[in-house]
Amino acid sequence: MKKYARIFNYLKEYRASIIKYLIFILCSIVFSVLSLAMLFPFLQLLFGVNAQTTVKTDTNWVMKMVNDYLGSLISNGNSHKALGMVCILIVVTIVLKNLFLYLSFRTLGPVKNAVANHMRTDLHEKILKLPIGYFTEKRKGDIMSRITHDVNEIESSIIGALEGWIKDPLSIIINLFVLFYISPTLTLFILLSLPLMGLIIGRISRSLKKQSLTVSEKFGETFSTIDETLTGLRVIKAFNVEQQLRRKFLKLSNEFLDARNKVGFKRDLASPTSEVLGVTIFAGILWFGGSLVLSNEISMNGALFLTYMGLFYNIIAPAKSISTAFSNMQKGAAAIERIEQVLHAPVTIDDNPNGKKITQFENAIEFIDVSFSYDDVEILKNINLKIEKGKTIALVGSSGAGKSTLADLIPRFHDVSSGKILVDGVDIRDYSLHSLRGLISIVTQEPILFNDTIAGNIALGVDNVPKDDIVAAARIANADSFISQKEMGYQTNIGDRGTKLSGGERQRLTIARAVLKNPPILILDEATSSLDTESERLVQEAINNLMNNRTSVVIAHRLSTIRHADEIIVLQKGEIAERGTHDALLEKRGIYHRLVEMQEVK
Repeated sequence: MKKYARIFNYLKEYRASIIKYLIFILCSIVFSVLSLAMLFPFLQLLFGVNAQTTVKTDTNWVMKMVNDYLGSLISNGNSHKALGMVCILIVVTIVLKNLFLYLSFRTLGPVKNAVANHMRTDLHEKILKLPIGYFTEKRKGDIMSRITHDVNEIESSIIGALEGWIKDPLSIIINLFVLFYISPTLTLFILLSLPLMGLIIGRISRSLKKQSLTVSEKFGETFSTIDETLTGLRVIKAFNVEQQLRRKFLKLSNEFLDARNKVGFKRDLASPTSEVLGVTIFAGILWFGGSLVLSNEISMNGALFLTYMGLFYNIIAPAKSISTAFSNMQKGAAAIERIEQVLHAPVTIDDNPNGKKITQFENAIEFIDVSFSYDDVEILKNINLKIEKGKTIALVGSSGAGKSTLADLIPRFHDVSSGKILVDGVDIRDYSLHSLRGLISIVTQEPILFNDTIAGNIALGVDNVPKDDIVAAARIANADSFISQKEMGYQTNIGDRGTKLSGGERQRLTIARAVLKNPPILILDEATSSLDTESERLVQEAINNLMNNRTSVVIAHRLSTIRHADEIIVLQKGEIAERGTHDALLEKRGIYHRLVEMQEVK
């Protein structure tokens, strides 16, 4: 049961509700047993046997009281009235049974939903905490599959089975207790046969876990393909690869279908198997017990024996339900494993709750002997760099030289493997992560926008922003002109990832967002490299406005945009190969000079 520990931990928060559920379900089971026990006086009346003379001293006090009352009615010639009373008692017990059953559902339902919601929320929280490097190795579709399909699987198979794991064993125990009270001999025979049922069902269910894991993996691959299709639809159509994508998706979809069918076949086999075994045992008890009754080897008449069999049959349904729940839990166990992989993933970069709070940037950012490796691959080597307040530092070099990685170390998207980074003389790991990142804004090559209004995207991360401030930030970013032309203005919804806007408009919105945050430190990661000439001019002008009086780290492929940087750092294979101003590096006629010549920048 260790693998289900997380679910049990969630359930601890709802102890009161679970206790109420136990009380309600216990009452429901008791009235269920009583409704079946009413068969005894009914059969007594039907067979024309005087209840007062046939009640055994070993029956329970409730039955004795009922039989005494019915016997008095029969003795006075009121057999029809006695029969009516039995029918009324059956209806009353059934009504009470179902009333308490409803109350149990009403109590446990919100608990089951809350546990699933708690797990989904924990997964989302963990995703927000995990370092960026974790997601470079994972398919986005697989992560989404875990937070949707796997949580749904747990909700339906394990959390849904909790009801059965409480109600059905209680029902079996109470019914067995009554059966044992009526006839220890027959009940002992039943107890010896039940383990056989459990053994057979267990063998069927054990293979479900592995097959369920395959289902989850195939669902993740299918989800990833759908995500890639939606994201790359323009390229798919442009390169005429619809047939290729169709074949790929069809193959994955069929594999997913086959895996689900195999799981379904095994799962569905458990329920009919348990029912067949239960009825077989029922028939065996019917023969064995009937023989004992006919030969007068046990102190039971026909009415009591039939009542006994009715109570025994009441065990078959919960036994069947338990076998189904066990099979479902094997399915859920595979989903738990996949979710636990995310929840137990190490958070290598986490906020320092006792860290210093930094509210303003005063002096400089310093890289001291900084190296960084990822999966044993060294990406940066012995970087020594000082970025003074108000200065603009440009990072250039070929793809894979380590430019973006170096910039990502400042907001601690990664932590250094060796060396240290200081901000105002303090190691950034000694600051609280939230306050450190509060000093920094980032404008990336790919504009990251959300399905919200223009105003909502500009004001991202800043609470209660006056509209005038949003408009002022948009003007600085050269965005107010196109926003004003929209029918809804700043309340225009920009669609998923800003698809309703052009590339230049999206980028100017991200710059307006950075302007509104008003950070002292700015990181620009090739912010104009994917734009056309007109958009680049507008965006570059917005960037220049944004960089005024700020400390800036600029990553650029278009070297014309960094001519006026205070210092240009040329990276090659993770090391600083050259450094200096634009003119000084041209005079060296080294790597930077060659890069400039390649772009025909004079």
